[in-house]
Amino acid sequence: MKQALPINIDDLLHKRRVESERIEYKADWNREDVLHTLCAFANDFHNLGGGYMVVGVAEENGMPILPPVGLSPEKIDNIQKELLQLEKNAITPAYHTLTEVYEIEGKSVLVLWAVAGEMRPYKCRVSLGKDKLERAYYIRRNTSTIKATGPDEAELLGLANKIPFDDRYCQSATLDDLEPHLIREFLSEVKSGLAPSAHNLSVEELGRRMNIIGGVQEALFPKNVGLLFFNSQPERFFPATQIDVVYFPDGTGGDVIEEKVFTGPLGRITQDALSYIKNRYIQETVIKHPEQAQSERFVNFPFAAVEEAVVNAIYHRSYQEREPIEIRITEEELTVLSFPGPDRSIKLSDLQQGRAVSRRYRNRRVGEFLKELDLTEGRSTGIPKILRAMKDNGSPSPIFETDDDRSFFLIRLPIHIGSGVEPTPQVETQVNNAQSVDNKAILNDMFQADPQVTPQVTPQVLEVVALLRKLGGALSKLEMMRHLKLKDDKHFRKVYLVPAMEAGLIEMTIPDKPRSRNQKYQLTQGE
Repeated sequence: MKQALPINIDDLLHKRRVESERIEYKADWNREDVLHTLCAFANDFHNLGGGYMVVGVAEENGMPILPPVGLSPEKIDNIQKELLQLEKNAITPAYHTLTEVYEIEGKSVLVLWAVAGEMRPYKCRVSLGKDKLERAYYIRRNTSTIKATGPDEAELLGLANKIPFDDRYCQSATLDDLEPHLIREFLSEVKSGLAPSAHNLSVEELGRRMNIIGGVQEALFPKNVGLLFFNSQPERFFPATQIDVVYFPDGTGGDVIEEKVFTGPLGRITQDALSYIKNRYIQETVIKHPEQAQSERFVNFPFAAVEEAVVNAIYHRSYQEREPIEIRITEEELTVLSFPGPDRSIKLSDLQQGRAVSRRYRNRRVGEFLKELDLTEGRSTGIPKILRAMKDNGSPSPIFETDDDRSFFLIRLPIHIGSGVEPTPQVETQVNNAQSVDNKAILNDMFQADPQVTPQVTPQVLEVVALLRKLGGALSKLEMMRHLKLKDDKHFRKVYLVPAMEAGLIEMTIPDKPRSRNQKYQLTQGE
C-alpha cells in the first residue's frame, strides 16, 4: 500500500515550511551517514520536530539539484531492507522511520521521515565496520550532523524523557476523539500527498502516518497535538484553548465592549480570529496632499504584525495553563496576551530589538502544523517581522512585556498616529492638508485683544487656539496635528490639547463621550 507522508513533496524540494536544518539531500545511499543523521533527528536536540532525508537528490550549497539523480526500484527495495536492519541493530533505543517513494520529473526518490523520538537520547554506531562497536550520540548543528560531546552531550542527556507537552500521549482520550474529516481537510489544505488516499484509511492509519498517535498496539492513544488540531472541542482536554478578541469602543474604562470568543481546532481558530480582526478592525487611512499627486496610505495596525503576534501566542503558549489568549483593541493599541512568558534565557532587551533566539520551542509539533498552514516560519522570525511591519507602516515601535517570573508575555502594537480614530469596521479616512496657518499673525491679534491671556498659557496652547480661530468650526485631533505638523500623539495630548482644555480655551464637541471616534474640539464660548 502507498505510504504517502503528510507533507507536500514540493515543499521539501524547495525548502518551504521546513527549516534547512530539518532537511538533508543525498544523491545516493550511504548507510553510515544516514544512520548518524537519523540518530540526530531522533534526538531532536532543539525540539524542532525531527527531520527529512531525500535520497536520490544531489545538493549544492545546501540546495537540491533538479532534476534528481533518482534511484532504481531494485535499489529502493534494498535501501528499505537495510534501513530496517539499521533501526533494529545499529540504533538504541528502538526507533522506526517512515518512508515514501515519489516520482520527480520521471525519477524515483526515497523520502525518509525521521520523527522526533519519544525515548531520547538515542545512540548509534559510530562505524558499521564488523569490529567497530563504539556507539555515540548525534545531534544536528545547523544543517550538519555532528557527534554530541562535552556540554552538548550533557545537555542531551538532561533532556531524557523530557518530551514537549504537545508531543505526549493523552491517556484521557481515545482514537475516536480524532475526527477524520478534520484530518482530511488539513491534508487537502496543505496539499499533502496523503490527501487523495485519506478517505480510504482508518483513524489509526492516518494517525500513524501523521505521527499524532502513539503507544503500543494494544494501547494506542492520540497525542496532544492531534487533539489540539483534529478535535472540534479541544477545550475538553485542554481548558481555555481559545482566543478572546475584545474591542473597547469607548476605551478600557468605558461601559461598552465587543467580545468574540473563538473555540475549536487550533488551526481553524487561528485563521478565523485573524480574518475577524482583519475584516472588522484593520482600517486604512488615505491622506490626500494638494501639493503632490500621490496620496499617503497607512493602516491603524499592520496586519502582518498582528498575524505574527497572534501566531506567536498560539505557538508558544502553554496548553497546560487554564488561560486563553486575549487580544485587546482600543483607540490606542492592539495587545496580544498569552501565558507563560518567553524562556528565561531570552533577554527582554534582545526581544525588543528583534535579536532574541530561542534554543528550544515549547510546542514543537504545534509549530510544525502551523508551518504547514503557512502561518509561521519558526526559527525566531516572528519578532523581527513584527518590528519590520510596524516600521514599514510608519507606526510606533511595538513593545514586548513580561515579568521576572516570565509568567506572561504581552505584545503591544501602538496605533498609527495618523489614524486618529478608533478601529471600526473598514472605512477609508481622508484628510486634506489645508494651507498652513500663519499662527504668528493670529497670535498677535489675540495678544492685542486680550493681553491677560499670554501669561496664563503656553505658546503651544496658543497655537491650538490660533488654529481654531483661523479655520473656524471644530477640528478633530488628527486634523489639528496635521495642520500643526505634529506626529507624536502623546506629546500633542500632553503639551497642546489637555492644557488648552484645562485653561478653558477649547472644549469637546461630545463631552459626555470623550473617547468617541467622532470627537472634535472647538473654541469655548466667548473665544
